Amino acid sequence: MNSLTKNDVVGYIFLTLLFISSLYFGFTDPDFFNDPFTVEDGAVEYGTALMLFLISILCLYRVFKLWKEKPFLWKLGTIIFALLFFFGAGEEISWGQRIFGIESGEFFKENNAQAETNLHNLVVGGKKLNKIIFSQLLMVVMVVYLIIAPVLYRKAEWFKNLVNKFAVPIVKWHHTIAFLVTTILVAVNPPDRKWEVYELAFGVIFLLIFLDPYNNFIFKKNKIFYS
Repeated sequence: MNSLTKNDVVGYIFLTLLFISSLYFGFTDPDFFNDPFTVEDGAVEYGTALMLFLISILCLYRVFKLWKEKPFLWKLGTIIFALLFFFGAGEEISWGQRIFGIESGEFFKENNAQAETNLHNLVVGGKKLNKIIFSQLLMVVMVVYLIIAPVLYRKAEWFKNLVNKFAVPIVKWHHTIAFLVTTILVAVNPPDRKWEVYELAFGVIFLLIFLDPYNNFIFKKNKIFYS
């Protein structure tokens, strides 16, 4: 169940090329790395939004396809994931504000660090919400999801039943390894905007997880997956 699929191979080849390019430009030409390689509204940012949007579409597709087959909690969990990743995609591109030339309202002009229509750049009590929630809290969630959850799933029947009920995809170990390697490669890269690459890698790996998780049988028809 931990073998690589064709999607995994394609995804990891993409990530390899991405990091070869980012490390090369990061060490040889940081200015080029920051602009245009990871510039705001550039290919890397839009790529991240696309990955998150595709996960959302995948979740919605599964809900509609298996609506008559699955219980309420499975539908609820899958819909929550669809909304969560759609929110992430929208936040990444400020809900299309710059694409469509929409001006921010007064609230966001006064309380957003970049005067954009998004939540992750809001300033609360002099601190960016992005740093408090979208960085620190997200890191804790990632550690739990990528390291602790896979172990619990294999060892604790109650946890296995719980995550299966809510259609939570469990990572394969190569997904966890990919995240750890990605984190190290981003951390050693000097440029300021290196985290834009991290977000894109995050999107790619999560798409691979949702396409073929360790417990992929929960997305099959007529499967009883909890007791």
